[in-house]
Amino acid sequence: MPRALVVGNTDGIGLALTRRLLADGWSVVGVSRRPAELTGDTYEHRVADVAAPGYPAALSGLGPLDLCVYCAGVGELFDPGRLGDQSDAIRVNLIGAALTAEAVLPGMLAAGAGHLIGLSSLADVLISPEAPGYAASKAGLSSYLLGLSKALRPHGVAVSTVRFGFVDTKMAKGAATPMKIGVDDAVEVLMRCVRRRPAVVSYPRRMSLAARTLRAVTRLSLLSPPPRGT
Repeated sequence: MPRALVVGNTDGIGLALTRRLLADGWSVVGVSRRPAELTGDTYEHRVADVAAPGYPAALSGLGPLDLCVYCAGVGELFDPGRLGDQSDAIRVNLIGAALTAEAVLPGMLAAGAGHLIGLSSLADVLISPEAPGYAASKAGLSSYLLGLSKALRPHGVAVSTVRFGFVDTKMAKGAATPMKIGVDDAVEVLMRCVRRRPAVVSYPRRMSLAARTLRAVTRLSLLSPPPRGT
């Protein structure tokens, strides 16, 4: 029976993915900040905060893993009175993912097999005044995972970066959420990724193109000189 670790799985994509893996015959270990509603002989849950100092210890003694999916993520719109929210995004979305990789990859490398998937975002190409911490964390995550993919593939370990646009979860904040997809659609994308093990998946593709266009427009606005006072 294949064995997976899903980090951040008490709601949203992580929860739906865990249910799908269990239904498909996987044994799953889930990790999140609160207890899970999931039960079963092939499911184990560990309560841990990926941003807490002792987080890596929560992943000790996992045993062999065929798959690890990092779904944990936070992101708040910018509030000048709450700059800590932006730092939190970097701690959870980027540092937490790196610590997870640090914990699970040695076992995969020893086995010469395994697959690490990180949920990034199409916002990884943006310079975002609306959510600077979120965009920066996803840019760092994508860069880190893509680098790991090239470094580890010769050793038999696959690393995939999955870049979603807006998904119908609590993370989809803001007045406009164009091309938003459902959680079930996101899970189907992830399951294809599990089967094919690509280095990167960007979905929806039209949203990926739109994000790159927006980045170009934003960069031009930043490079333009400020208006002169009268």
